[in-house]
Amino acid sequence: MGIFGRKNTDETAAVATGVAVNPQLAALTGEYAIDPAHSTIGFTARHAMVTNVKGRFTDFTGSLRLDGVDPSRSTASIDVTMDSIDTGSADRDGHLKSADFFKTDEFPAMSFRSTSAEALGGDDYRVTGELSILGVTKPLIIDLEFNGSAKDPFGNERVGFEGKAEILRSEWGLTWNAALETGGVLISDKIKLNFDISAIKNA
Repeated sequence: MGIFGRKNTDETAAVATGVAVNPQLAALTGEYAIDPAHSTIGFTARHAMVTNVKGRFTDFTGSLRLDGVDPSRSTASIDVTMDSIDTGSADRDGHLKSADFFKTDEFPAMSFRSTSAEALGGDDYRVTGELSILGVTKPLIIDLEFNGSAKDPFGNERVGFEGKAEILRSEWGLTWNAALETGGVLISDKIKLNFDISAIKNA
């Protein structure tokens, strides 16, 4: 059941978006802290035109403000420590932290701040916001699927989301590359972002 409203034939309420909302889900409204131990912020880049390299960030914080009645009032905020990048290769990680890419000494963090949210129907939602990398801020659209809510064994109220987005890294000044002898380049400009988010409701 979607947090902002899968249709319910017995009891629904209309909101400004025109998407039917189940009022029973209003109990999920509140402030949440993202649990980094049970969440993943990752990315995929095409390497050498033939394969994918995947990576993730292991150090980040974030918060959600969920509105179970009107999704347009929901917000999201995430801050990522760039030194925590992990692609499974120490040499590659070191290169990504260097002046060729993220310049982590000068720009230690990447951030996202939402500017709008909307329900698309069912369990699907869209969050639009601003992504800041290397001091450059550009729009980013994240499509989300709500995975559900539950109380864990420690009494925490949790919600879960999966999300995806795509960016062109060159738009944030990440332009380093190398030409291949067979044509093409070593690293794709298009980067796929993926999110698996578990968040705990604040007491």
